[in-house]
Amino acid sequence: MRGALAALPAAFFALFFAYPVATIVGRGLKTDEGWRLGRLGEVLTRPDILDVLWFTTWQALASTALTLLVALPGAYVLARFDFPGRRVLRAVVTVPFVLPTVVVGTAFLALLGRGGLLDEAWGVRLDTTVWAILLAHVFFNYAVVVRTVGGLWAQLDPRQEEAARVLGASRLAAWRRVTLPALGPAVAAAALMVFLFTYTSFGVVVILGGPAYRTLEAEVYRQTAQLLDLPTAAVLTLVQFAAVGCVLALHAWTVRRRESALRLVDPAGTARRPRGAGQWALLGGVLASVALLLMLPLGVLVARSLDASGGLGYYRALRSVEASGGTFTVPPLQAVWNSLQFACAATAVAVVVGGLAAAALTRRAGRLVRGLDALLMLPLGVSAVTVGFGFLIALDEPPLDLRSSWFLVPLAQALVGVPFVVRTMLPVLRAVDARLREAAAVLGASPLRAWREVDLPMVRRALLVAAGFAFAVSLGEFGATVFIARADHPTLPVAVARLLGRPGELNYGQAMALSTILMVVCAVALLLLERVRVDGKGEF
Repeated sequence: MRGALAALPAAFFALFFAYPVATIVGRGLKTDEGWRLGRLGEVLTRPDILDVLWFTTWQALASTALTLLVALPGAYVLARFDFPGRRVLRAVVTVPFVLPTVVVGTAFLALLGRGGLLDEAWGVRLDTTVWAILLAHVFFNYAVVVRTVGGLWAQLDPRQEEAARVLGASRLAAWRRVTLPALGPAVAAAALMVFLFTYTSFGVVVILGGPAYRTLEAEVYRQTAQLLDLPTAAVLTLVQFAAVGCVLALHAWTVRRRESALRLVDPAGTARRPRGAGQWALLGGVLASVALLLMLPLGVLVARSLDASGGLGYYRALRSVEASGGTFTVPPLQAVWNSLQFACAATAVAVVVGGLAAAALTRRAGRLVRGLDALLMLPLGVSAVTVGFGFLIALDEPPLDLRSSWFLVPLAQALVGVPFVVRTMLPVLRAVDARLREAAAVLGASPLRAWREVDLPMVRRALLVAAGFAFAVSLGEFGATVFIARADHPTLPVAVARLLGRPGELNYGQAMALSTILMVVCAVALLLLERVRVDGKGEF
């Protein structure tokens, strides 16, 4: 039964992920004379490629360390403190995670770029590019640490630390010897996920870094789309694939440690009202950091979307083809409707594929199951640029001639949405008592009816959360969509990037306006998710 459930997800990923990636890599490394494996050494010893590898690695390490430094106090506050507005704060800090990278890059461009807030209002003339990239990564990944570490922290029994205090340990010693070892797997898992997202960063680096600063993902895009150097792009894809595989293997190991090594309690009983000046000061510091790091860039983005008189001129210009200066063959506002249609279709695919995969993974057993779990996570780290270009190369002949089909975009977006569906639904499905299904079977229910009568009522809310996350990430997918979105059907992230790539104040203002619209749609979706979220369940 579980093999049948896993068949569709496995076939989906083999056809729309493994096949396009293998095709593009094969085109780059294989010639009529055979495989050019010597190309690996040639590419990896080039000075410009070494610079890209060095920048990719050190900025990912720096972004990870900075994110942990900034976000761990927030994880503690949301896990241990009970205060008015806690649920709203939790939703606010999670909004950046589901925002498209194009919006995040645009927001920090408005804040730290040329003509940004620091440049105009404070007269700062420093080269802020690297800091803008690092802070944008912290902004984007803050919620990863808060959700991963804070979710476990809220379920740790505080009486263990209190017992150490009674035995004479100081507050710091009790935390270091009792709480920190228990949090270690969660901190490691969060750090690995942040490293993965920043190592494969594309939209943020393209918008903020320009040609001077390139990650592996951005360099794959340059080699593929601008230089048409497929062999170099193939080598870089393999390097990124190997790095992502190592990170995902470490992440799976830390997750297993987190699941098996601890005894957890109900998180509802561990949060208390802050006591003493120190705890209130910590709460105030976290609120201030959230306001400065998370809210200020979004506020500046909204302000930049208004014209010089503070009006809606840039928004009105989105309705005109002429206002875009020939950037589009349709009004830029059409990108909103296109993105909503594509995201809805991608969500439907992601929920079906991810739901079946989560059901197949419910029982943790066997290498085959663990292999499927790892396969489902690969799209989060493998080059989306390679996937998008692979779609164009591989899916252009019958019976899979989809290059001219509008459904190609939702398929690419669904690849990114499936991991979120699996990671959201899997813990909830594993929590369903198998004896309930067995009792339904004894009473004569078919497997389908048993699932409908037993599982579905228990996982309905998790299913809604999974669909919401899939919708949000599909709405903002950029790396693959930039290759396959047609000129007469642009998506919001693609439209923003194209407007930013053209000179002129009107194009810049329209890009800010579209980014604001995209931010509002994602924020509303997430706030709705918080109302139906299953507390303590799911990894996102």
